[in-house]
This record gives sequence, C-alpha cells and structure tokens, in this order.
Amino acid sequence: MTKDQESATSGSKNDASDPFFIHYSDHPGMVLISKILNGNNYATWCRSMRISLSAKNKLGFVNGTIKAPSKKTNPESFEVWQRCNDMVLSLLLNSIEPDIAESVLYSTTQEIWEDLKERFSQLNAPRIFEIQCTIASLSQE
Repeated sequence: MTKDQESATSGSKNDASDPFFIHYSDHPGMVLISKILNGNNYATWCRSMRISLSAKNKLGFVNGTIKAPSKKTNPESFEVWQRCNDMVLSLLLNSIEPDIAESVLYSTTQEIWEDLKERFSQLNAPRIFEIQCTIASLSQE
C-alpha cells in the first residue's frame, strides 16, 4: 500500500497536511482564483491554480502524483480518493470559461490539466505578429 493509500484509510480527515483532507469551507461551487481561464491567459491562470492547489495540498491530483487506489481491492481508499479528486475536478471546472469546461467535462482531473496545458500553453506570438503585419500592409485599391 502506498503512502497516499495509507493516508486515505488512516482516518486523517482532520489533518490539513493530508492530501485527502477537505476543509469544511471547501465546496464544489468554490472558485479558487479570480481570473478564470479564457484561452489567452494560460500562463497566469496555471501559475495561480498551482499556487492555490498547492496551498490546499491538492496539486498531486492534477500532476498525477496522487494515484487512484484500486476500486476492487481497496474500495474504502478509492472512495476517499474519488471524493477528493471530484473536489479538485470541480475546482478546475469552476476556474475555466464555460465553453472550455464543456470540452473537458468528461475527462479525469489529470487529463484536464494536461489537455489545457497542451491547448493553451503554446504561445502564438509569431503568428500574431504575422497577422498584424498583414493587417498593417493592407490598402484599398
């Protein structure tokens, strides 16, 4: 049994340093950061989310270091993990624009994190510059 699986079943529900701890003020409608991801602000959104998730000791759910225990062999641990993972999932979904949230709704927490990184972390500065130059050189014939 891994450390996280032991933690999930050890009853450390009142230990804020435990990644499976959910504070009484945490709820599925909660918004962690003030600026939601709109597609153009990925770098600042990602940094803000990392800080917030780290402060709540939940970063492992998005980066994959907190793995799901086996549902079959360890159902109690899986339930605790699932509850915390669902909370992190709701925090993610509440921090992105509704159109983007709909496109990732049926993915796992880690898949959402990786998908958003892949889709929005790439800078389009060269393409933007090219379009701006094209626009600037337009003239009416």
